Amino acid sequence: MEYPNLFKPLRIGDLELSHRIVMAPLTRLRSSQPGNIPGPINASYYGQRATPGGLLISEASQIAPIGQGYPASPGIHSSEQLAGWRLVTRAVHEEGGFFFIQLWHVGRISHTSFHPEDGLPVAPSAVRPAGETMTASWETVPFETPRPLDRAEIPQLIETYRQAAQHAMVAGADGVEIHGANGYLLDQFLQDRTNLRTDEYGGSIENRARLLLEVVDAASSVWGPGRVGVRLSPFGTFNDMGDSDPVRLFTYVIRQLSARGIGYLHLIEPRSSESSGGAPLDQSAPDAATLFRDSFQGALIGAGGFTGDLAEAAIAAGKADAVAFGRWFISNPDLVERLRQNAPLNPYDRSTFYGGDVRGYTDYPTLAELESMPVGA
Repeated sequence: MEYPNLFKPLRIGDLELSHRIVMAPLTRLRSSQPGNIPGPINASYYGQRATPGGLLISEASQIAPIGQGYPASPGIHSSEQLAGWRLVTRAVHEEGGFFFIQLWHVGRISHTSFHPEDGLPVAPSAVRPAGETMTASWETVPFETPRPLDRAEIPQLIETYRQAAQHAMVAGADGVEIHGANGYLLDQFLQDRTNLRTDEYGGSIENRARLLLEVVDAASSVWGPGRVGVRLSPFGTFNDMGDSDPVRLFTYVIRQLSARGIGYLHLIEPRSSESSGGAPLDQSAPDAATLFRDSFQGALIGAGGFTGDLAEAAIAAGKADAVAFGRWFISNPDLVERLRQNAPLNPYDRSTFYGGDVRGYTDYPTLAELESMPVGA
């Protein structure tokens, strides 16, 4: 099958993409230690996957130590981290690509071991997630009950996001994506399973959406709205999430984002709501792109369980303007070229997704490398 719609140009803000195949934000837990610093291996990984006029979105990057939830995830708050990100952005730009850094605060999904001086993880309310989390030393332990953010702390939190957006600019990125999905802090404020507040950041949909929108406004004050994207996961259940009226909630949020003129909306389809946990895709889940397409007037990126055929169909039907690929971009550094040629894809090795070294990271072969291998090698 050919994919003509995947290779049409697309305008996002003031950026002109040459195709519609986006690299999704993919947590890989391979930053240099100590300090959670992107390094040469990360620059090589992203550079391998960059294409002229193609958009890559970075792995989630914590805006502050208290926002970290996984060992060896990169940050965007120290001078050493910014220097590391400059290696990455330079590698992507040398290949002609665009690079957005995803800004992340995990909220209640964190653990005290990542920030012992700050104490318990923070959240909108003291609601402990079901299940287990990881510590700074890669141990698996039960979640802690988070500390509710005090109303007086919220302005500084928003300022921390603004500073992170500024740091991304200093690091040479082309824009930022606000991580409002997958049960992390901003999503915890949005959904009523996790937000039990009674102040102006809780209760009504308008109040629960307030923090996300104020963070978007803060990032837009640095970049302009056209260089800001937002990722959401309507109907997502990852990290013990849920809302009593998700359609009404996310319709309101998405209309507010549309009115702000942000560069793109990045929607995770609920068929893959368990994120990267390896659960089978739920093809009976609601279609987020269909439900919310009319509420957003800008570029919409779909994500979650897409193949080349599904991506082409979604764009042809107008349900998405671009599609973000995750696992297939991990195992196929030249995914764009393989889809262009409708060539076979390398299978991915899930055991190498998180942590480790070059194995399963920068050693997947390209088509050209495979063709140059001796027969039987």
